[in-house]
Amino acid sequence: MDAIFKALNDPARRRLLDSLREKDGQTLTELEAQMDMTRFGVMKHLAVLEAAGLVVPRRAGRFKHHYLNTVPLQEVIDRWIAPLARPAARAVIDLKTRLEGGPAMPAEKPDFIHQTIIRTTPARLWEALLSGDLTRQYYFDTRVEGRAEPGETLVWRGEDGAAMLEGRVLAVEPLRRLDLTFEPHFIPGKPVSRHVFLIEDLGPACRLTIEHYDLPEAMKGIRDGWVLIASRLKTLLETGESLPVDMAMLKG
Repeated sequence: MDAIFKALNDPARRRLLDSLREKDGQTLTELEAQMDMTRFGVMKHLAVLEAAGLVVPRRAGRFKHHYLNTVPLQEVIDRWIAPLARPAARAVIDLKTRLEGGPAMPAEKPDFIHQTIIRTTPARLWEALLSGDLTRQYYFDTRVEGRAEPGETLVWRGEDGAAMLEGRVLAVEPLRRLDLTFEPHFIPGKPVSRHVFLIEDLGPACRLTIEHYDLPEAMKGIRDGWVLIASRLKTLLETGESLPVDMAMLKG
């Protein structure tokens, strides 16, 4: 948490975050053009933001793109601020809201990336993604069913048994990568996009990265949903307890 507040305690770094909120996935050259400082200065500020987990770099060919990651802010809200007092939470919640909702990206790059570190094993995290008993505790009360094999379809069902989301498995590397379509039944027309879960073993912990591609205009709110899912999953695996979400508070 200290790294997050250190990262936010500088107007230049906040300006970089605002820029990524307006246009996610920018290169160093694009960001440098907007800042009144040297290229090295921008690199130093980006390094601080990356260390705090607020910016996630992703290389595509010769270029490195930078993505805004609001999951750490959500975790600060969930663990420390929201349980204590609503007035104290307002400033952080407003900042999180302001940093979300950027425009769509070209199809060859993710529309957005969310990333978090979870104190667990790859096997346990993989199980959490594919076990109905676990998804119902963090994935908005839905139970996943189906096999994680290419060509198969995973279905997330609500408490009444109705399908809320379908995902056709496009590619899978057990304990490392799960690539799925994203077909929400709760949005008219069930627009199709794609999302990827990436797991990196860090020894005592895992890095979970969620990437979403080809996001239609009707699905912009999905970004905020992924922040909540990632935060609740982290809490569940680290504490064994489900994290209630006060949706009214988050919406202001």
